[in-house]
Amino acid sequence: MAQLKNEMKFEFISKSANESFARATVAAFVAQLDPTISEVADIKTAISEAVTNCIVHAYKNGLGTIYISVKIFENGQVIIKIRDKGCGIENISQAMEPLYTTGGAERAGLGFAVMQSFMDNIKVTSKLEKGTTITLTKNIIPRVAKNGQ
Repeated sequence: MAQLKNEMKFEFISKSANESFARATVAAFVAQLDPTISEVADIKTAISEAVTNCIVHAYKNGLGTIYISVKIFENGQVIIKIRDKGCGIENISQAMEPLYTTGGAERAGLGFAVMQSFMDNIKVTSKLEKGTTITLTKNIIPRVAKNGQ
């Protein structure tokens, strides 16, 4: 595995207003890899979906804390973990099926499908009444240095 280049962690309350904060914070941190606009948009979209899942599903009966850690490796790989200490997911494979939702008629059930389409890898672990961790991996393609630098 490639060498760790940088790492950060932060946490926030599971309020909808904080979803854009999480998205922007991760994007700003990953900017040190000089990603394309498309790569940044992919990461921001996946973060939005993961954080929204925590807000809507994990802490559906109140507020809780969402924890995010981001690791950047020398080879351009970014590993993002979004964790909650909410209700957990009873059946992960079922929850990851497109259109499946426990959020009611107003939810599309596409969160995991969206994350999978924008990231290179997604892993979900969960324990009932303990919480869920979503691990997102994105490989930022290194670009040729400008002016031979």
